[in-house]
Amino acid sequence: MATTLVNRLSASRSPYVRAHMHNPVAWQMWTPEALALARQTNRLLFVSIGYAACHWCHVMERESFSNQEVASILNSSFIPIKVDREERPDIDRIYMNYVQATTGSGGWPLNVFLTPDLEPIFGGTYWPGPNSTTGTGSTGAGAGGGSGGAGAAGAGPGPSHIGLVDILCKIRDVWATQRQRCLESAKEITAQLRDFAREGTISRGESEDAPAEGLDLELLEEARVHFERKYDAVHAGFGRQPKFPTPVNLSFLLRLGQYPQPVRDVVGQQDCDGARAMAVETLRAMARGGIRDHIGHGFARYSVTRDWSLPHFEKMLYDQAQLLSAYLDAYLITKDPEMLDAVTDICTYLTTPPIASLTAGFFSAEDADSLYRPTDKEKREGAFYVWTLKEFQSILGERDAEVCARYYNVLENGNVSPEYDAHDEMMDQNVLAVSKEPEALAKEFGLTKEEVIKIINGGKEKLRAHREKERPRPSLDDKIVVSWNGLAIGALARTGAALESVDKTQADACLQAAVRAVTFIRKELFDAGAKTICRVYREGPGDVPALADDYAFLIAGLLDLYEATFEDAYLEFADILQRTQIKLFWDGEHGGFFATAENQPDLILRLKDGMDGAEPSTNGVSAANLDRLASLLEDEEYAAKARRTAEAFEIEIIQHPFLFASMMASVVAGRVGMRGVVICGPDDDKGLKEAVQAVGKRLRTNTTVARVGGGKGGWLRGRSGVVGAMDQDKAGLMACRGGGAGAACEELGGVEALEGFLR
Repeated sequence: MATTLVNRLSASRSPYVRAHMHNPVAWQMWTPEALALARQTNRLLFVSIGYAACHWCHVMERESFSNQEVASILNSSFIPIKVDREERPDIDRIYMNYVQATTGSGGWPLNVFLTPDLEPIFGGTYWPGPNSTTGTGSTGAGAGGGSGGAGAAGAGPGPSHIGLVDILCKIRDVWATQRQRCLESAKEITAQLRDFAREGTISRGESEDAPAEGLDLELLEEARVHFERKYDAVHAGFGRQPKFPTPVNLSFLLRLGQYPQPVRDVVGQQDCDGARAMAVETLRAMARGGIRDHIGHGFARYSVTRDWSLPHFEKMLYDQAQLLSAYLDAYLITKDPEMLDAVTDICTYLTTPPIASLTAGFFSAEDADSLYRPTDKEKREGAFYVWTLKEFQSILGERDAEVCARYYNVLENGNVSPEYDAHDEMMDQNVLAVSKEPEALAKEFGLTKEEVIKIINGGKEKLRAHREKERPRPSLDDKIVVSWNGLAIGALARTGAALESVDKTQADACLQAAVRAVTFIRKELFDAGAKTICRVYREGPGDVPALADDYAFLIAGLLDLYEATFEDAYLEFADILQRTQIKLFWDGEHGGFFATAENQPDLILRLKDGMDGAEPSTNGVSAANLDRLASLLEDEEYAAKARRTAEAFEIEIIQHPFLFASMMASVVAGRVGMRGVVICGPDDDKGLKEAVQAVGKRLRTNTTVARVGGGKGGWLRGRSGVVGAMDQDKAGLMACRGGGAGAACEELGGVEALEGFLR
């Protein structure tokens, strides 16, 4: 009896998945029922993974998944499944590893063919549809033959001309005529993937009795040398193109010179200064480049070009949160007004609609594509953000348009090279990027610098008003993802504390947004009985339990929020979640945290995330959390697990330390220890108020701060014996070294002594 499939995506809450519910493809969701149907019918699964803000995902949806020929083949011969990678990054990571291993590149949309046992036989990224004008396709490789081109969907497709229909027909025929060969090859590939994953979970090999080589401070210097070699001295950033911000690496470079003296002795003060300069110049180039939304707020995901001039225009929450932290680090170190300007810009984006929910947390992303006019029928990439010279002239007037055009590099025929315009969407269009200093423009136009700045600021306001009135805003992915909210909570909390004496209004907005997000997560996504959280909220809690990164990033955010407010509730919540993360994800045999809980039936591999990517690694953040909690709570178990987490990746870190930038803080803590400051006494003590401001304005690396007295610290006093023994009614500053039960504390004389201790 023939199997008739119907499109079931209307049952999903994911904006990305729901966008495909009217496709003629009979999409299924990744559910036990759909996976069972593949086994019952002995069909291959065609799994397509993407996300709502992905430009090439939209291209493939229009070209292929809205096409009847493609739908006919998929519906009659496969079980087609749509997956939102932000809901199920665990599925995405497994099959992205496969595609990267077999093709040498990856990206989204990610498309893989799986056996009914979920083992991959073929995969790739973007493949052109029957009506494609692109005429190119991405890499594909796997069992049973087939071929593809080169190039990742994230940076645009590569030069091959193979299309999706050809691939579907080839895979269908091979499965029908060479099924056993496919199954054997899939099992072999899966075994190789399992071995590869095992290397990342058993770093020190089979013999756990073998002595560890140790993670030395020299690793920080080796990582710095790598980044120095990769640094683009002409355009800033690292490598050529495409260029990704990768804030975790920038923060590592900024913080090198802020670590205790033993680190600076190993790296050298001159090289610490050089590392800081590379990071600051990269942040400066991005702040001036096309990757930044100069008319609105926030940053796009990455730059297609080496000079940061042309972005892919989607705006992701995790990028804003991490870039806010990086720009804040740079500002705290340099006091550079340009770094502060970027901080306030990102804060504004994060604390206002559309990315901020005024009753909940933070939404996930804004789309790259949008309609240029409300009456248009088709969306195009960057339509909300690009401008013609004629628009400048009609909106700003002749003189102001000329000044602003020179400032933003707006040209009559547009400033986007045709080689980066695969669909001819950017003809005569300009991506705004700062190309001239106000001083140079003042000389050029015979104006004062102040007059030029006034024209630029006024022009920005007029362009923003026009854009908001005339252009439909890109679609919003209004999922609330816990891990990304954790990143935003931490960044905003740190910024709120740092800006308290600089911009009180902005500081309050940051802290209120962070508090609101935590309150929402605790109310809607936290199960107080089981002490677990859900990963996603949209129109109610999602069905997917939180992954290890959700716990890690939220714990980190809670610790930052505690140190910004000294409200015990955030520290206690972090402690609760840390115990749950250990219970669900800890590798008791080899150390470190698996990405997923044990015995998940819909996953063929259990991976352990150690290397940084667009987001910091789960284990790098977790190790830092454990070190911070050990210092704050006098907890030896947490300190030991921090060491074991870093050691779990010892071989890989020693070989490639630059891939583990987020782990370097734990390497430092393992060698020189953690330090803690406890501020004791009543709230009305002037010296204590100055101390709170002093710690908020400093970039602290391996130092935690706690507060007792004045109605704060009751829970902490019961949790930490060292803090519990302090006199909470006596005003004073206590400095503790070592962390855990062996912490040694001494009284500091005042704010000046505190500043010296923090250095």
